[in-house]
Amino acid sequence: SKFVNDKWMIKNGFLNDVQEHKPWWWNIKVQKLNLSAPLILLPEVSCQEAIEILQEKGYDQAPVVAESGLILGMVTLSNTLSSVLAGNVEFSDPVTKVTYDQFSKIGLEDSLGKLSCILENDHFAIVVHKQMQFSGNGSSFMKQMVFGVVTAMDLLTFVSRNDKK
Repeated sequence: SKFVNDKWMIKNGFLNDVQEHKPWWWNIKVQKLNLSAPLILLPEVSCQEAIEILQEKGYDQAPVVAESGLILGMVTLSNTLSSVLAGNVEFSDPVTKVTYDQFSKIGLEDSLGKLSCILENDHFAIVVHKQMQFSGNGSSFMKQMVFGVVTAMDLLTFVSRNDKK
């Protein structure tokens, strides 16, 4: 079951590392991947606009984030196109109708080992950074900002370019 599965435990933050013979990159922090700033879509963007933006900018996927900063999920070009072509959504529908709301998040301070465990089951992870935000009335709260989207290809590229063998 999940509670005794080491990979599940790492992915969900209950274990730090379990590999006895870790590769050289296992403990390096996610921030070393040098990710480019993500393209972010607001929830009111239409499916038509999302398709055009993703194609024009050369992206396959983008996080959907509310103005408040709440991460609503991820939209992919292929899912949006197939949903429109299948008649499940209209071009004019908001992109939230084709947004995947199940996704993994990882922090900049987390290890590439943890990222590797996440990417064994997921196609991507949303890299988040937490910051304290203060308002004028003295209240404060932690806000998560999307720092990037990372895929297995990003990890593989980093490892192959920096291979220490």
